[in-house]
Amino acid sequence: MPDPTMQVNPQITDAVTQVNVKMLGESPSEALAISHQLLSHATSLAMQNATHVQGGMQQVGNSATSVICGMILKAHP
Repeated sequence: MPDPTMQVNPQITDAVTQVNVKMLGESPSEALAISHQLLSHATSLAMQNATHVQGGMQQVGNSATSVICGMILKAHP
């Protein structure tokens, strides 16, 4: 069991204090950076989804146009 009268080396306490101060100082900016990354990722996913929907609607429009053109050609010989 360690002796309770022993003192911790001041260099160790200084190093631990510096690490704690560094972490407390960097935490807000890192949290903000993470939230910005998540926002930009969500925005890019939304844009990608919109692009896919637009492509799908283009295919629906093309097939509807071809069916209507076929109906017109059959109606007027």
